[in-house]
Amino acid sequence: MLDPVTRPQGGLTIRCTRALLSPWSRLSLLVVVLASAATAVVLYEPQRLLSAGWPPQVDGAGAVFVFAVAYGACTAAFVPRPILNLAAGALFGTQAGLVAAVAGTVLGAGIAFTLGRVLGQDALRPLVRGRWLRAADGQLSRHGFRSMLAIRLFPGVPFAAANYCAAVSRMGYVPFLAATGIGSVPNTTAYVIAGSQASAPTSPAFLISAGFIVVTGLGGALVAWRKRHRLRTAAPAPVPQAVAPAREPAGVGAGAARDATRA
Repeated sequence: MLDPVTRPQGGLTIRCTRALLSPWSRLSLLVVVLASAATAVVLYEPQRLLSAGWPPQVDGAGAVFVFAVAYGACTAAFVPRPILNLAAGALFGTQAGLVAAVAGTVLGAGIAFTLGRVLGQDALRPLVRGRWLRAADGQLSRHGFRSMLAIRLFPGVPFAAANYCAAVSRMGYVPFLAATGIGSVPNTTAYVIAGSQASAPTSPAFLISAGFIVVTGLGGALVAWRKRHRLRTAAPAPVPQAVAPAREPAGVGAGAARDATRA
């Protein structure tokens, strides 16, 4: 009698594990995580810190640390950074507020970059086929620090969008975080000062910070407009495929050879 065929143990487990770890499964998990985070922001409304103030139970350096962690989580959940920067200035003043805001910015960018790199890159990279998308991906991959520094210095690209686009590219962690930390200081400082001087909107500090925000916003729009024309010509045009010469019908070449011989 023939011995019964034994199926390898764990075959179903391996298939399920591969399915769960596939690029599209991880991308689906990323969508669920981001949707849940956005829903939590809508329900809990962290922007109430601007009106309600910081809980009195937490103060000093501990309050700055907790705010920086909360700042990073909120930015990863699509809370606009200007609101959080104003809150940092209003709650802690210029110096401590700036430290909390910059630390939270780098932390939030790192969270978003990690989520996008681990859960979304493998599924989204094959979709980078359009001319503009390929040009932007090449710019971020080859000149990561310089490109991200320009994005942070001239606000125009949404913070979360820049984080996830950088995660899909081949940019490294160190250039991304370094450019984020350095490039976000000027604009963050302006918002923090404006938040700390919100009770005196006619003070020189508030007017200077507000003017800086307006000027950098216009500068970012100008840079984005110029980059649009560069991206149009940066991506190489598709190389046309060589057309194979048409084959002669069978017998034509042989008949021509016979006619030449007779002549």
